Amino acid sequence: MQELNASYYQGHDGQYLSEYNHHMDPAGGYYLPPQPTFTRQPLNYHLYTKPHPDTFSHNYFINDDLREELQKRSEITRTAPAPGLNLPEELSGYHTLVPLEPIGGERRKFGNWYSTVYRATNENTGVALALRRIENYRLTHQAAFGAIETWSRIRHPNVVSVNEAFTSRAFNDNSLVVAYEYHPNAETLYEAHLKPKAPTFQNGRLQAQSTVVPERTMWTYIVQIANAIKAVHDMGLAVRMIDATKVLLTGKNRVRISSCGVVDVLMYDTRQDLAILQQEDLAMFGRLVFALCCNNLAAMNNVPKAIETLGRQYSGDMKNVALFLISKPGPHKTVGQLFDMIGSRLLTEMDESQNAVDRLESELMSELENARLVRLLCKFGFINERPEFAREPRWSETGDRYIIKLFRDFVFHQVDELGNPVVNLSHVLTCLSKLDAGIEERIMLVSRDEQSCLVVSYKEVKSCIDSAFSDLARASTQR
Repeated sequence: MQELNASYYQGHDGQYLSEYNHHMDPAGGYYLPPQPTFTRQPLNYHLYTKPHPDTFSHNYFINDDLREELQKRSEITRTAPAPGLNLPEELSGYHTLVPLEPIGGERRKFGNWYSTVYRATNENTGVALALRRIENYRLTHQAAFGAIETWSRIRHPNVVSVNEAFTSRAFNDNSLVVAYEYHPNAETLYEAHLKPKAPTFQNGRLQAQSTVVPERTMWTYIVQIANAIKAVHDMGLAVRMIDATKVLLTGKNRVRISSCGVVDVLMYDTRQDLAILQQEDLAMFGRLVFALCCNNLAAMNNVPKAIETLGRQYSGDMKNVALFLISKPGPHKTVGQLFDMIGSRLLTEMDESQNAVDRLESELMSELENARLVRLLCKFGFINERPEFAREPRWSETGDRYIIKLFRDFVFHQVDELGNPVVNLSHVLTCLSKLDAGIEERIMLVSRDEQSCLVVSYKEVKSCIDSAFSDLARASTQR
């Protein structure tokens, strides 16, 4: 017998801030006014135990790990900013700025400029976006934003979409801000693979964590990044920023190139030949491959050693691709030539992509029945135990409503031979599914005092529920 238990986490070290209430601004935007904060426990990701293999209740719920990941993304999108950051309350149509990277201590740089990334909410759409701010940048030509308009037309699964760019003095300086699609809970390839990790204890000994990227994963990254570069080059643009700190890992082995378009604005006054820039894209791509394979962001500072390390840990095909990417520019060095070299790997990635779609559709199917079951439970909640009808003959402990009450006890209030409550999810789902279908199967409903019983079919119970709910609906519309 599979029981339905609620196992609650006891809380982590992290502090969670309260969600702010949304208030409508007269201008039509949603703002989050300052409110006191309090410590909140993490979400409970496991409201039920995994069903026993001989039941079918697992067909009604998505995989626990997927559900937890999606809920984390949902929660982090709504996390309120920490107090005392002294950030602008409004920024050219955006509000509720939350830093996505440290803003104190060692500052991060984007080329020669200091840069910070924030999450913010668009006041018109209510959608969260990522804003990259370049500090102390003075726009000299409005035409510099022309490339942003071209970037905004690129919608590719391996490129973080560009929405718009603007300048602002909200930070008490001249800032360039570029708005991108926001991917909650994403991390850079540097954070995932290259950032030094604290050693762990294993068998009583302190051991460093292995961060070697598996070759299968490396091929996945290479195919996706190459695909993104091809899409950009086909639009007559160059990526101009491909490194481990600018490529996001937004899901399991799913990568997207971020921060696109910023360099086009910053370097507008120093225009370069497009062909040269596209060749540089491939060179930067090659340096990224070496960095990941050698687990060293500065691997190319010692090219012979980097080549030797890569050849020792990976296949000859991987080495050939990496060497091609860092080779001298030439007319035949294009992203198309790269695809010719990795053609067989493309088929593998296509297979994995289709398998991933199948897995997600399967998970979606598990939630397909939930909506109708929720509607049934809502009808039960509307009908049963209504105090205003306690003295109403048609709603008393007789007739159709009494059948509904006994069926509710049959579904949710069963006890075993010792009088202990039976909390069986499979029983509940089976009964509700049969009720929704209105089948002819008969069940015996016993009163709470065990002095009377009724034998009815699921079809008859469904008719009673529909009739009672229709009476309630008519009464609510007559008011």
